[in-house]
Amino acid sequence: MAAELRLKDPFSIITLSMATPGDQADREMPWESLFAWPRRGDVQLALDDHSREARDIWATRLDHAVAQADKAVLLVAEGAACLASIWWVRLSPSHYVSKVAGAVFFQPPPPGALDRQGGQLFASPDAALPFPSLVADPSMRGSALAQLCGGRLLEAPIAAPAATGMWRQAQRLIERLSAGVVEQDLRVLRTLGVADRL
Repeated sequence: MAAELRLKDPFSIITLSMATPGDQADREMPWESLFAWPRRGDVQLALDDHSREARDIWATRLDHAVAQADKAVLLVAEGAACLASIWWVRLSPSHYVSKVAGAVFFQPPPPGALDRQGGQLFASPDAALPFPSLVADPSMRGSALAQLCGGRLLEAPIAAPAATGMWRQAQRLIERLSAGVVEQDLRVLRTLGVADRL
């Protein structure tokens, strides 16, 4: 009975990271240290190398993970995996991307790796992401990436939070952001007199 009463998570969580030789299993993920979110989601994908071949294999695995998800997907990425995720979103078929409800990016590298002119590994067209995104990074890199993606900065807590044991806090953040975006769009449509005709 208790299991039936438990709130169901609205999203399938896919955690994305950069593999580092030898210490991947021991290394604390930034979402663990900043927000006490669990180390792993429903699916974990690590980008093992900085080559185009490794990137393409990783993207194929992400395609598969998103396609197999039985709920809307929340991407949670750290480091260069943030840029790999953005590259994937911008260049993947829309039927994959449409299953993604939002993304939370932690401690991204400089967004110059998304620059098409530089021929970078994760170069992609300039475009806001088609879903809400949050960037957790106190540096100017976080602010620049949030602007580049059409996302928002997420303030890290001053004191370490208590461990929640689940991803519900991350899901609520994206739900609130999504609801805020929808409400803002409706306000604009009402102002223009369009909402009454919908």
